[in-house]
This record gives sequence, structure tokens and C-alpha cells, in this order.
Amino acid sequence: MADQIPLYPVRSAAAASASHRRAAYYSATGPGPGADRRGRYQLEDESAHLDEMPLMMSEEGFENDESDYHTLPRARITRRKRGLEWFVCGGWKFLCTSCCDWLINVCQRKKELKARTVWLGCPEKCEEKHPRNSIKNQKYNVFTFIPGVLYEQFKFFLNLYFLVVSCSQFVPALKIGYLYTYWAPLGFVLAVTIAREAIDEFRRFQRDKEMNSQLYSKLTVRGSCFIRTDQLDGETDWKLKVADLFSISAYVYAQKPQLDIHSFEGTFTREDSDPPIHESLSIENTLWASTIVASGTVIGVVIYTGKETRSVMNTSNPKNKVGLLDLELNRLTKALFLALVVLSVVMVTLQGFAGPWYRNLFRFLLLFSYIIPISLRVNLDMGKAAYGWMIMKDENIPGTVVRTSTIPEELGRLVYLLTDKTGTLTQNEMVFKRLHLGTVSYGTDTMDEIQSHILSSYLQVHSQASGHNPSSAPLRRSQSSTPKVKKSVSSRIHEAVKAIALCHNVTPVYEARAGVTGETEFAEADQDFSDENRTYQASSPDEVALVRWTESVGLTLVSRDLASIQLKTPNGQVLNYCILQMFPFTSESKRMGIIVRDESTAEITFYMKGADVAMSTIVQYNDWLEEECGNMAREGLRTLVVAKRTLTEEQYQDFESRYSQAKLSIHDRTLKVAAVVESLEREMELLCLTGVEDQLQADVRPTLEMLRNAGIKIWMLTGDKLETATCIAKSSHLVSRTQDIHVFRPGRSLSFKTFLIWVLISIYQGGILMFGALVLFEAEFVHVMAISFTALILTELLMVALTIRTWHWLMVVAEFLSLGCYVASLAFLNEYFDVAFITTVTFLWKVSAITVVSCLPLYVLKYLKRKLSPPSYSKLSS
Repeated sequence: MADQIPLYPVRSAAAASASHRRAAYYSATGPGPGADRRGRYQLEDESAHLDEMPLMMSEEGFENDESDYHTLPRARITRRKRGLEWFVCGGWKFLCTSCCDWLINVCQRKKELKARTVWLGCPEKCEEKHPRNSIKNQKYNVFTFIPGVLYEQFKFFLNLYFLVVSCSQFVPALKIGYLYTYWAPLGFVLAVTIAREAIDEFRRFQRDKEMNSQLYSKLTVRGSCFIRTDQLDGETDWKLKVADLFSISAYVYAQKPQLDIHSFEGTFTREDSDPPIHESLSIENTLWASTIVASGTVIGVVIYTGKETRSVMNTSNPKNKVGLLDLELNRLTKALFLALVVLSVVMVTLQGFAGPWYRNLFRFLLLFSYIIPISLRVNLDMGKAAYGWMIMKDENIPGTVVRTSTIPEELGRLVYLLTDKTGTLTQNEMVFKRLHLGTVSYGTDTMDEIQSHILSSYLQVHSQASGHNPSSAPLRRSQSSTPKVKKSVSSRIHEAVKAIALCHNVTPVYEARAGVTGETEFAEADQDFSDENRTYQASSPDEVALVRWTESVGLTLVSRDLASIQLKTPNGQVLNYCILQMFPFTSESKRMGIIVRDESTAEITFYMKGADVAMSTIVQYNDWLEEECGNMAREGLRTLVVAKRTLTEEQYQDFESRYSQAKLSIHDRTLKVAAVVESLEREMELLCLTGVEDQLQADVRPTLEMLRNAGIKIWMLTGDKLETATCIAKSSHLVSRTQDIHVFRPGRSLSFKTFLIWVLISIYQGGILMFGALVLFEAEFVHVMAISFTALILTELLMVALTIRTWHWLMVVAEFLSLGCYVASLAFLNEYFDVAFITTVTFLWKVSAITVVSCLPLYVLKYLKRKLSPPSYSKLSS
């Protein structure tokens, strides 16, 4: 699915005369002539000019039809020279269309967004109208440009002041000098501003035109591709998108357009089968507009167009950006104007307000108007334009584009700089560094041991499968002499490496041999599995690093498609696995999983890997995971926990039925699917802990030092562990090694159970205080304020003392200060407290008894609970 674009066939004259089929609607992206323009694939919708026709979904149709599919005819017309002939033939239509669109946008009410059904092969059922599939980031049009620019300029007091001064020269009584002495400077300032805005607006128009008029070359059949979403969320990682469209009669039901780019819910229904087939659609089946196809070719169905695409809905209306310098200049102008008024009043006062003094006042205002220099604004505008031009022409930062020429000076006023860690301070190119199995750890210098374990393990499996091997006897003898613990380590290494080689979303891609073709072919099309021509594509560099490491130790990923995975062992044998289910990584779950079936043994295994915070509650109990994660994080390594669970056929069939039913839900699909998957994520076997390293960017240390010396405060934002962030901050010189790092940790969350216990304790102690005062001080109950206040203070101090386990001298001082404040209140508030009554022995022992009854039972219950159910840390301390 995609919120992208319809394509239209562009044929030769002979082909056009031989076939009168109507234009097909396609959403396709892929390498081709259009890929040289930053790889973006965006088209306009010309449904208003071309008729609809059923989607041509058959593979045969694509193979037999060699015609190229381009965008609308306008994409080719724009390449011609637009002169007088263009204006006479069609230019006036463009101007009228722009005017009508603007009037419609102003007058028409906001359209209510609704879910939609898109039919494939049935254009007569498509009755809904959708926005034109074009992007517009311009702030003005032909008719609103001049009024809009003037309005934005005269919002500033400086320009408004000179406009009023210039207009005053039309009044004969206020006229001083010639008109051009006032209007010429103001006109020059406005002309410079209008020219700058026109250039910026023209650049925006060119960018929109490039996005809306890119060409497509030819449609080919593919089932998967990788895209980049850096234009939407800033992520440069490649994301796998899958689709499988045939020559079918079907329709797609999709949710209404919304802002969230990380979720999509819909269903795909085929009507040409009995019974109809229903498939769920999710974010894995979608390509949003403004994404970049990194590899492969896409054939999809257009769901959202124009203003209903995610990229446009998440874009706010363009506004004029104003820098702090302009705001300060505006305030300074107001201050100078007040000084000008005061000076004019002083001059009129010195004349004694003789004659028409108000006319003299206005004349003095005009005479002193040069206190506010009109050239200041134009000098600033021209300086900003020069700064922007110099930035774009700087050889040290090639490719830099200044999109807003009104605020380049703000770069020199930065105080805080927020930076991401991965991909900004680091290269986002991972290298495998550590494998931990719980009892043994392997680093870069001991990877040959893992390689030998993998080799011996698969040689043993191969010899057992063959049934006769001359070297099997010595192998068994060597293994029988090996201690039992080493056998266990060998099998654990084998399971861990196999899990890492299977649990991922990496796709191997093979470059075609030289002399055959210059294109890139996928792994499934190449049966030789040449190691020299193989590269890996994945949504995360961590995934690629893990797969490359498994290749280095002997287990190689040679093929991957939507339904199967093939691994090659060190002895050349190819292992085939069938992909049953795939659970991609999300920022909420912080883990990914895959269910595979070994085709040789029919064994079904559920593999999962993820962050330790997510996996610690899923795997079986262990005593080393948390500690080793912290150790690796302190070394600056990114950790992943790998686990597995073996499933029976009955368990998987039950899970598949519940999972398929949850995926077909339209409402709360995400929650239902997550609940079904979580039912499988229980008591998983912990296999290993991996650690990968992300190298720092080149020259990141001197760059951060220069920024810090310039007075810029740098904040690093990351989702990694605290220890990893601290290590990267020190290694990149974000903080010096002599500086102290203060860690603010979240406090203990207040649960409903804890809150209820606190409420019950408060009710108990409050009842004891009042009831005890009533029983023990029945005759002196007129002093209830002194009784309850004293008992309350003593109870709270005693509860604090009984709760604290580790005392600090400041805590002791605070306790005595609180007691001292109570004693001082007795002396200063003698109208509320009877000091003679409070100092009696009877008062003291009765208040002490009330305090003990309110505190002692709670402490006894707490002591018994600790003895009967001791916490885990008490076992370590003992």
C-alpha cells in the first residue's frame, strides 16, 4: 500500500494507435531514469484529465508490454521552452487554475477525513473523489504575493513608521521637501524585500515542481524493496517493505488519513476466490509519500493522495520566519520613536506652544525622523542574503542549501545544540565485538574458537546424517575425550550462532557478474551464492553487523525472501528454513522475533532478540544478564539479548489462528496483535548476549571542543543505555574525563496498592490519635489541640526514624530541628497551648502511650513480613 502516485502510460505513436486502453493507475518506485534525482518517486494525479481503467496486475501483461510508464504529460511539457506560444496555448489555463484553487481553498470548508475502499479492476465502483496528488510548499500564489509580502513587512514597526511618514507628505500642511526623498528609500527597501521573497518563493516552486514532475521509466515485477524515511522522521536506516499483487479482483479497505507515520490498519479482500480471502494490511505493507526507495521496485495501490498523504498532513502551513535580530530591531525602533516624540515635545515646549503647536509637533517629528535610519533594514536584508549565498558556496560544507534567507544570522546566536548519538556523533556502522553465553565470553581475539566450534558441530551433524564417514571414528574419539562442560559450550555456541543467523530482516543481494549486465539481482535469482558479489541490506546496521559476523565464523546467509531463509554451513551444505511468522522491531516493544521451520527436521522454533530491558522479563531466570549488559554498556557496546522457544505443531497452529484473527481486526488491531504475540513470549531460553560497537565520526572530537569553546551548550539525546551514553560522551569529548556526571534516575512509581496502604495507615494513626486523646484525656479534653498536635509530631518523627535504614548526619540534624521547631512553637503560640499543662508528667506519659500505640503495631507487621518474605537483596547482604 502507498499514499503515493498514479502512473500514466506514455507510448509511441504506433503503440498509441494500436491500443486505446485507458490510463492505468499504479504506484511504483524503483531504479530507473528518475532515480538520478535523489531517488525520490513522486507523481501528480491527472485524474481530472485522463479516464480511469482497471489495474493491470498480471505479470504476463508487464512482461509483454515494453512501453515505458511516465508521469503526466505535464512532466514532459515543462521541459520545453515556455514562451509566448506556451502562454497562448495553455499558460492562461495555469493562471486561472491557480486562482480557482486559491478561491476554493479560502471558501471551501475543511473536508472530513473518512476511511476508504479502493477497488482493483473495478473503476466503476470508485465513486469517491480524492485530492490531486501534488505537493505545494509555497506561501503565496500569483495574486497573494504582493499583498502578502507587504502585510508581512508592515507588521514591523520600522516599516510601518516610514510608511506613515511617507504618507504624511501628501498633506500640504505637513509637507517637508520633495516626495521622492521619502518614497524612494521606502520603495527601495520594499523592492529589496520583495525580490528576496520572490527568489525564495521561486526556489520553493522549483522544489515542488521537481517533486511533482519526476519521471518513471518502466514497471517490473518485484515483491520487496527497501526504502529510507529520512524526509519524514530523520531515520536513514533502510526499511523492508513487502507486497505481492497478482492479476486479481480485489479491494483494499484503509483507515482514514491520520498523522501517525508509524501505524496503518487496513484489509485486503480477494473476491475472485470462494470463499473470499481476507488479509490484514499493516505498516510493513505501506510506502508513504516522500520515502526513498533504496533498492528494488514497487508495485502498489494508491490509497492517499495530495493533502491526505502523511508527509503533507504532518507539514504545517508555511510561515515567515523572523529572527531575534529583527525582533530586537523592532523593539529598538519603538524606543527610538519614543525618544523622537519626547524630543519633539521638548522643542514645541521651548516655543511656548505658540500658534498651531500641533502642526509644529508633527513637523518636528518629520524633521527628527532620520534618527531612525531607514537604511538599517535594507542593509540587514542584503547582509542576510550575502550570508546565505556564502554558506551555500562554502567549500567546506558542500551541498548545503539555505531554505530560509531571513534567519542565517541565527547560526551565530546558538546557545543550545541538541544532537543525536547514533549516526551523528557515531558513524552508524556497527562492528561485532563480544558474544557472552553466561559462563564464557568471546571477544575479537577469540573468535577463532567460535569458528572451530561451529565447524566441528556441523561436521558432526553431517557425519551423522551421512551414516558413514571415514573420519567419524576419530571425531567421536576426540569428542569423547572432551570434558562434558566443553560439549555444553559447543552446543550453546551452535544454537546462539544459528539464532543470530536466522533472527533478523537482512536480505542478501548479489551483484551481477561483469560482462553480463550492470544491474543488481536479488539472491533468489542467483543460485551460485558467490561470496565476492554478496552484500547485505537491512533496516538497521546492527542487523548487518550480526549477519556479517555469523558469516565470518562459518554460518552464511545466502538467500532470503518472504517465505524462506537459506544458510550455508562451513562444509558447504545449504540449510533451508521456512519463515512462518515475522514480528518486526518497533520502538515500543524494543524487540523483534521470527518463527521458522527447519525443512530437514520439521522443527518449529521461535527466535527473538531485543534490548535487555524488554527481554529480561521474557527469558527464563538467570543471574548474569543484567550484570553483563552493564559491563558491555560501560565499554560503549550496544547490547542485544537473543532467546528461543521450541514450539510443537499444535502450539503453532493455535497461535496462528489467534494471530490471523487479531490481524484482521479494524479496531484496536495493534493491541490485539500485541496481546497474542505476548502469549508466546514466555519462559524463553536465553541463548546469548551480543555486543556491537559504533565507531565515532571523523573529527567529532575537535568539532565538539570548538563548539564548547564557543560557548555552545551541547546536549546528546539517545535511547541507548546510560552506561553506553556515558562512554560515548567521554570518548567523543562531549564531557571531559575530569568532569563529574550527575545521574537523575526516576523514583519509585506509586502503585495503587502502595497508595491504598498509605491511606489505611493514615486512617489508623489518625483514629488512634483522636480516640486516645478522648479516652486518656477525658477530663482535660479542652486541650485537644495541644494533645493531638504533640502526638502527631512525635508519631511522624518516629515513623521516619523506623523507616530509614541508612542514616546520614543531615537526617539526624533534620529530626532534631523538627523537634526544636515544635518546642519553639509552644513558646510563641502560647494562646493555643497551655505550657503548664504540657509540662506535667501525666500529659507526657499519656501522649507517649498514644504515640507508641499508633506506631508499634505497624513496625511489628513490617518486621514479620520481612522475616516471612525477605527481599532478594537481603539474601545477598547476608
